[in-house]
Amino acid sequence: MGTVTVADVLLVALGVVTLGAALLVVTSRHLVRAGLWLVVALGGVAGCYLVLTAELVAWVQVLLYVGAVVVLLLFAVMLTRAPIGPSRQLDRPRLPAALVGGGAGVGLAALLVDAYRWSHVEQPPPGTAERIGAAVFRQWVLPFEVVSVLLLAALIGAIVLSTRAGRGR
Repeated sequence: MGTVTVADVLLVALGVVTLGAALLVVTSRHLVRAGLWLVVALGGVAGCYLVLTAELVAWVQVLLYVGAVVVLLLFAVMLTRAPIGPSRQLDRPRLPAALVGGGAGVGLAALLVDAYRWSHVEQPPPGTAERIGAAVFRQWVLPFEVVSVLLLAALIGAIVLSTRAGRGR
């Protein structure tokens, strides 16, 4: 077994912060607070990317997910006038959800262990911004465009719902 490096400690610390924030996202009774904990969880993932020296992926994580998706979520909540405080709709039995989530986590862990059998996997050479950009703009253009259209449709839907609710009063 090798020595523990500073990168290992940072990765574990960021993983714990990310896991804790993710748990708070799904257990929070306040929708806005859940959105803010989502920012912390996604920021922790970006920090993990930085520790793994994937700076471009970390900044894409911050710009796309923290910057765009969470802001869109919070704007949609504000525009639709969804309940911001505690809501009875969010107070559901947690045991079934915990069983399903825990079962899914155990199943994924078993698949991972079965796939790699604790063997050493050779790492590819580190990606450069040029190689990642070429892959994104050659192979992954369609998924990025589909996601952008989906986010635009969600924002337009929130605006339409908020204007209809305003006319009804």
